[in-house]
Amino acid sequence: MRRIITLTVLAVVLGLALMWLTGGFAELGLWAASQQRAFQNSIAISLRGARAGDAGAVLALVTACFAYGLAHAAGPGHGKVLIGAYGFARRVPMFRLSLIALAASLGQAVTAIALVYAGVLILNLSRQAMVGVTEQVFAPVSYGAIAAIGLWLVWRGLRRLRGASAPQVHSHSDHGEVCASCGHAHGPTLQQVENVNSLREGLALIAGIAIRPCTGALFVLIITWQMGIALLGVLGAFAMAIGTAAITISVGLATTGLRGGMLAGVAGSTRGAQIAAVVEMVAGCFVAFLAAVLLLRAI
Repeated sequence: MRRIITLTVLAVVLGLALMWLTGGFAELGLWAASQQRAFQNSIAISLRGARAGDAGAVLALVTACFAYGLAHAAGPGHGKVLIGAYGFARRVPMFRLSLIALAASLGQAVTAIALVYAGVLILNLSRQAMVGVTEQVFAPVSYGAIAAIGLWLVWRGLRRLRGASAPQVHSHSDHGEVCASCGHAHGPTLQQVENVNSLREGLALIAGIAIRPCTGALFVLIITWQMGIALLGVLGAFAMAIGTAAITISVGLATTGLRGGMLAGVAGSTRGAQIAAVVEMVAGCFVAFLAAVLLLRAI
């Protein structure tokens, strides 16, 4: 069974590498962008129908916004990278990771609503100005926060690797893997190392993603405010967030499963704790590198 899991993990990793080398991710991004444009047109048509009193247009608007969120999340994005890498770096219960991903997506909608109505009602900003604030201020801050989270994962993985690799002193004061000779634990097991998760970690992940709102949500919120149907804009923004969350949750669950399969053969051992620490460092490097690239493009 372990061999089957290992081969499956290798096949997934090789498939992703091949997709990256052959430009598959770039093509996916182009496809997602074309789908977003198509759904934007559907949203505009639905908004005109809703303003004219067409009851069916509201359902069409929510559906189009949800589909826009799916297409938006299918393309390149910081949310998937962070949630996916975190699920790969740390042993996180799938339900908890799903809640973090959902909260981050809904947080993006809340940020969009706050930005639009603060900009319209307080600062009297135009649509272009608010999109500019998003791209020139919120996006760099978000990428910087995500890069910091990546570096934090690297630092924590390094610290745990040093702890797991330290020479074991034959002492009975530690609590970890059970010694075959004396029956006492001398070091942490993989499960003990990984069972340290905190609310602070979850909030950091949510904030890093939620601080940058989706430009599609800004579009809907501004247009509906101008048309006098602002509540429909809020409804559309949350429908987009749920669509985005569906993809982000799927990516997080996939990487969590990938990690579990990769470490299944060493579970419960000190060697497993060392490998888990290396995995955390690699995932952190990946997050920090991609966030740094996005940050350099944004500033």
